[in-house]
Amino acid sequence: MQTEQTIRLSVFVGVLLLVALWEIIAPRRPLRDNKSRRWFINLSLVVIDTATVRLLFPILPVALARSAETRGWGLFNLLAIPLWSKILLSILILDFIIYLQHILFHHTQILWRLHRMHHTDLDLDVTSGNRFHPLEIIISMLIKITAVVILGAPALAVLAFEIVLNACSMFSHGNIKLSAAADRLLRLFLVTPDMHRVHHSSIARETNSNFGFNLPWWDRLFGTYRPQPEKGHLEMIIGLKEYRNPQRLTLPRLLIQPFTRS
Repeated sequence: MQTEQTIRLSVFVGVLLLVALWEIIAPRRPLRDNKSRRWFINLSLVVIDTATVRLLFPILPVALARSAETRGWGLFNLLAIPLWSKILLSILILDFIIYLQHILFHHTQILWRLHRMHHTDLDLDVTSGNRFHPLEIIISMLIKITAVVILGAPALAVLAFEIVLNACSMFSHGNIKLSAAADRLLRLFLVTPDMHRVHHSSIARETNSNFGFNLPWWDRLFGTYRPQPEKGHLEMIIGLKEYRNPQRLTLPRLLIQPFTRS
């Protein structure tokens, strides 16, 4: 347990610092909002979300996967296939579930009220990848632990998936410049910042595209892929049209936003 937490924290801090440094050396877009204010909000949400999960979930997905394996619960614990194939299939299926969950949060009104907080960021950078409402985190955790039990996913697969998911989220939200050739190559296997930035456009049809977190394949397979924003990456507007006033985007107001009319 302690080793797991050390690995998670080390990867989180390492990727955060690496992408933040990259943003300083080679930014993709000029920032339009106050960076200090945004970082305070987004990193505060990391603390709040982590505390919420720790408080409400006495057993987390990795520990649950170990318990399911011991008790023989779940599909992969009933199949006599190599461990490596269980790990690979578990990661692929969990990633697909997260993709479907993301679409659900966009197209179900009550869930969108929770998820839209993620889209109210007026700029995108490494911290935006952790800007989620605590209630969305709770629902996501319930979906994840249900999937882990049904699949019988190996604990190693669950740990790897959660670490990669968090790292890829910070990377794909990064305000970092990649060459066109590097972006074309990378997005064959991984959601790149340019690919995901389209998803944060203020234009609704662009917001409702590019739902992938780790793998770009689901968007291509199911017709939700959009290669570039209409106005280009430098001219596109990040965020939601109805939330442009920074005074409405303080931490307290973001936390109560799902319960407000707008």
